[in-house]
Amino acid sequence: MCVGVPMQILSIDGIAGHAGDGQHHELIDLSLTPDAAPGDWVLSFLGAAREIVTEDEAQKIAAALGGLRSLMQGGDLGDAFADLETRGPQLPPHLQAAFDAGDTTA
Repeated sequence: MCVGVPMQILSIDGIAGHAGDGQHHELIDLSLTPDAAPGDWVLSFLGAAREIVTEDEAQKIAAALGGLRSLMQGGDLGDAFADLETRGPQLPPHLQAAFDAGDTTA
């Protein structure tokens, strides 16, 4: 499985960008996010930005990854998933539409 890591674009040189997450800096491929600009947050998968995200989304993802990291090291989740605890489970829109129409089988 590949996990997206939120990183902020610091500078751009062609299709590559220097990005950081506060602890690590790396050169990432921006060819899939041509509209990315310095200051933007992106999800980086194996050295390639795949999606531009808001700062709020980046912070939530970073908190979730930090909580999982803590759990794997014997700690607890803390409030890493606080944004999910305030709402119930949600189906993706296409599945919610099928459920609302009464289709409960695959």
